[in-house]
Amino acid sequence: MRPIPITLVAGGLWSLAALPAAADIREVLETYADIALAGYEDSLETAKTLDDAVQHLLASPSQDSLAAARQAWIAARVPYQQTEAFRFGNPIVDDWEGRVNAWPLDEGLIDYVDASYGTESDTNAYYAANIIANPSITVGGRVVDATDITPQLISQTLQEIGGIEANVASGYHAIEFLLWGQDLNGTGPGAGQRPHTDYDRTACTGGNCERRGDYLSAVSQLLVSDLTEMVGNWQEGGEARATLLDGDPRDGLAAILTGLGSLSYGELAGERMKLGLMLHDPEEEHDCFSDNTHNSHYYDVLGIRNVYLGRYERIDGSMVEGPSLSDLVQAVDPALDAEMRSKLDATLAAMQVIRDRADAGEAYDQLIGEGNAEGNAIVQAAIDALIDQTRTIERIIAALDISGVEIEGSDSLDNPQAVFQ
Repeated sequence: MRPIPITLVAGGLWSLAALPAAADIREVLETYADIALAGYEDSLETAKTLDDAVQHLLASPSQDSLAAARQAWIAARVPYQQTEAFRFGNPIVDDWEGRVNAWPLDEGLIDYVDASYGTESDTNAYYAANIIANPSITVGGRVVDATDITPQLISQTLQEIGGIEANVASGYHAIEFLLWGQDLNGTGPGAGQRPHTDYDRTACTGGNCERRGDYLSAVSQLLVSDLTEMVGNWQEGGEARATLLDGDPRDGLAAILTGLGSLSYGELAGERMKLGLMLHDPEEEHDCFSDNTHNSHYYDVLGIRNVYLGRYERIDGSMVEGPSLSDLVQAVDPALDAEMRSKLDATLAAMQVIRDRADAGEAYDQLIGEGNAEGNAIVQAAIDALIDQTRTIERIIAALDISGVEIEGSDSLDNPQAVFQ
């Protein structure tokens, strides 16, 4: 279900004399761009490490090399999830994001699935196409040669094939599926259990081990290529940085606030959390194959706080920091800034509770399971905290007198009955 935009237009509640100067705003935008660049650079670095681990798995399939590739995937999610705060307000990021982090995906497009998955869908003709098992695929009456599985085949033909968003062929979640396989445990314990022998060409268990390896190699290389592109967009002279810094500074603030509000509300509280909780459906779990959703959500919230405070800790431990949105709010209304800081801390603490439960053996899909009243309450508390911090973001929009901000909504929050229709 697609988020529903909610347009919020601030209405001159503050004296113009109290508003920040354009020069001050520009400094904040420069910090924001610097953090974006650092986050995408870290994402690229960890994606290269993941690709190295993938290539080692394919060269020497074993339980250890598969475990190392899985761990590299989990590590790669840490910086990337923190960059999601740059979505929604920056069109160049929004147009690109589906290539690297689209979900949920109909995994039958890519590889074998359990019989319970079914063989067809009323809405997706490619639901069980299994490109790994089939060296050709018919698209719009035309036979496409898929003998060679390449990054170009994945990005130009398979990704969102048929115009269907669930046909996710590239990005982190395609790699996740190929490393873990389906999670067939429902809301019970356990993640996907793909064996390393799915990549062993001399003792192949899943069939088509060579093509599966070709797909995993290609999609891993494609992730590195896509992240390289986004790093370039935020470097000096890059399109994303130039669009932000060369335009009206107040439009830049609107972009920041749109990103923070939309990720907090419609995307994270709504589509990624409340929807799955309402349906008690593990298929609505973000990192569903690996049971890594507790970390995915946590680092999304950390990314929101990074942007607000103008401070990001890189994977090497160094800090990128500078003038921040918090500084602008503090100058206009110190109490409002303190409120926002408190709300961000509360949300991060609520997400930490979810992480702690997962570390103790109760994964996110178990927390949202039907009949798990305590787990459901823990997830709902995090949702409530996200909604609460969004209300403060709305007050910040008004305090800074920023117009044109659109915060994404979600039926699960705004029109719950529609979810069950």
